[in-house]
Amino acid sequence: MRKPWWFALVAVEAGLGVAFTACGGGSSSPTAPVVPAGPTITSITVTPNTATIGAQVQFAATVAGTGSFSSGVTWSIAAPAGSALSPGTLSATGLYTTPYPAPATVTITATSTQDTTKSGSATVTLSAPPTASGPTLTVDAGTQTHAISPYIYGMNAYLLDGTAADATAVAPAHITVDRWGGDSTERYNYKLDVTNSIADYYFENSPGTGGDGWLTVSGTTAFDALVDSNNANGIKTLGTVPVLGWVAKDSTSCSFPQSTYPNQASYAPNGCGNGKYANGMGGCTNANGCNITGNDPTVTSISEPAPVPPLPANVNLAWASGTWAGSWVNYLVNKFGPGNPSVGNGTGVSIYDLDNEPTWWDSNDLDVHPVPFTYDEVTNGGIGTALAIKTEDPTAQVSGPVIDFWWAYFYSKKDIESGWGSGGPCYQAWSNPVDRTAHGGTPLVEYYLQQFAQAQTTYGIRLLDYVDLHTYFAGTYNSNSVAFTTAGDTGAQQVRLNSTRALWDPSYTDPNYPQPNYTTDANFTANCTTPLQAPQLIPMMRNWVAKDYPGTKLAIDEYNWGGMESINGALAQADILGIFGREGLDLGTMWPTSDPSGQVPGMMAFAMYRNYDGNNSTFGDTALASTSMASGADAEGTLAVYGALRSSDKAVTIMVINKTYGDLTETLSVANANPTGQAQSYLYSNANLAAIVKQANIAVTAGAGVNPSTLSTTFPAQSITLLVVPQR
Repeated sequence: MRKPWWFALVAVEAGLGVAFTACGGGSSSPTAPVVPAGPTITSITVTPNTATIGAQVQFAATVAGTGSFSSGVTWSIAAPAGSALSPGTLSATGLYTTPYPAPATVTITATSTQDTTKSGSATVTLSAPPTASGPTLTVDAGTQTHAISPYIYGMNAYLLDGTAADATAVAPAHITVDRWGGDSTERYNYKLDVTNSIADYYFENSPGTGGDGWLTVSGTTAFDALVDSNNANGIKTLGTVPVLGWVAKDSTSCSFPQSTYPNQASYAPNGCGNGKYANGMGGCTNANGCNITGNDPTVTSISEPAPVPPLPANVNLAWASGTWAGSWVNYLVNKFGPGNPSVGNGTGVSIYDLDNEPTWWDSNDLDVHPVPFTYDEVTNGGIGTALAIKTEDPTAQVSGPVIDFWWAYFYSKKDIESGWGSGGPCYQAWSNPVDRTAHGGTPLVEYYLQQFAQAQTTYGIRLLDYVDLHTYFAGTYNSNSVAFTTAGDTGAQQVRLNSTRALWDPSYTDPNYPQPNYTTDANFTANCTTPLQAPQLIPMMRNWVAKDYPGTKLAIDEYNWGGMESINGALAQADILGIFGREGLDLGTMWPTSDPSGQVPGMMAFAMYRNYDGNNSTFGDTALASTSMASGADAEGTLAVYGALRSSDKAVTIMVINKTYGDLTETLSVANANPTGQAQSYLYSNANLAAIVKQANIAVTAGAGVNPSTLSTTFPAQSITLLVVPQR
């Protein structure tokens, strides 16, 4: 049946949800349509509202709304207004890592990704962990393990910029050795007092202020001024002599001037280039740029090859003084005297490094040494240079190979480049070790020791006193090393403190340090993914020496664990010095993060061992067996303890480092001691970063029979405590 015209209209209007209202029986008209509301955000709630310092906390955002709204948020964090303290770090997923030192509260905010005008916040109270009992600490005064070398308390560039502020900051550290070393000393010309900055700064020659940052002293070369300063402060000098084969020729030249090599990747303001063509320039097709090759090394440098060791009958002063190293040592002996005279305190150069980090000669010194170093170059050049040094100053000590980089302990750079470039299918440092194979498969540093041992037989004199490594083994956090960085959040801080274990701990591994994996190694694998190996740096060095050249001492003359502006960096540095003493290192020199005036806490870590009372009183000189144990396991990650006997007054000195963020109480046992009074206590903590603070003396309960003496105290969060127990 045919519908009336109005039926269709009513049907359409009904479908639209529109109604007509009749007025007085007259005509009707539509109202405005009602549009359904879209999804909206009504509120965001952030939880929790508390966090314990030293722990990570997962925050959650509860998003409320209408419709099909998005629950996505972005996270942000802020310290209280006016606070100079870090609020910590917050991940994109709301995982919060606390800071230390910490403000009382932080504000954590979640903002809607759908509607950025809508957010929610929580004011989060940051609390220290409650005071707890610490692990069991024991020091045995009757178990004296070995002498602690005074030369582990050294630095590189200890004045750095030579300013009054630096001198003031470093003075409390009372260091024992100052090393003139690093990249800028590799081509130092003592005759002209000039050096080359190598790849660190556009291969520029400049006045010889490198190595220690020592400011120019009128009429005195930079190195001589350093020796004068060290002598005035009772500090031994460790110098660097070249094995590389080149020294700077003037104070103005650079290897890659723009006028000769246009289109480099970057230039200094004076037009000196960085030695790389940018991608697309000079035939370069590498996105990272390409090294310039074939330049003339004499543009900046003079060839001074490492001396070739002569036959024993031909070793004499004339031969030695005809070499670069020998002539420099001759000059220094005539000016300052021998380095280590048998009588009196020496004022000459005590120790000579055989160059610096040959691993990077082919990159940092590519303008004069574009090829990777080999076994023979470093070993034979080192022997010839050491022979020249010892001929001119038989009292001087020599340290080598001054090598860094995990793989270069076991392979030459020629091997490493060969593996990286042609060692398929793995393309690892060990994949095609042509140089090591040609030298009987012996790991590089072991080969070096063996050859120096043979040289002693040949020449009747020890030419190598220290086996010397650079050990940049600070851990990684968020894929970056914590070395040379500021303290960071508590996650970074914990990585920093934990990774000092690389120096000694057989259970500590790091993804950066797999097994060396030579084909004759007992644990060799053909798999491209090699197992990790505990570095155990100091025990590894000790084992090499015992096997390959007994009597050689152990040196680590560059290391850095970062955070030196903070209490966390001070703790790491104090821990490292304690490890050096306990493990029997013979020489250590820290490479600074910045000027001493900017790293006072790091300086105070040294002062705890060298000048804790402001009167140059020191930690003991004989290591004592010391343990930190909890539930039968090592607890050095909580409280580290280092004990020593001080020969001058028989006092037992005990360094305790609280690595946690809460106070720890402990009754410390001192076995086989004869205490004569209360223990003195000295504290360095975040409560006063400018000074070591004397604490109240602590009563010592004398032991009887097999029972040890004991003392009870609280070790504050993130602190270094030195206890001095007097003995008769």
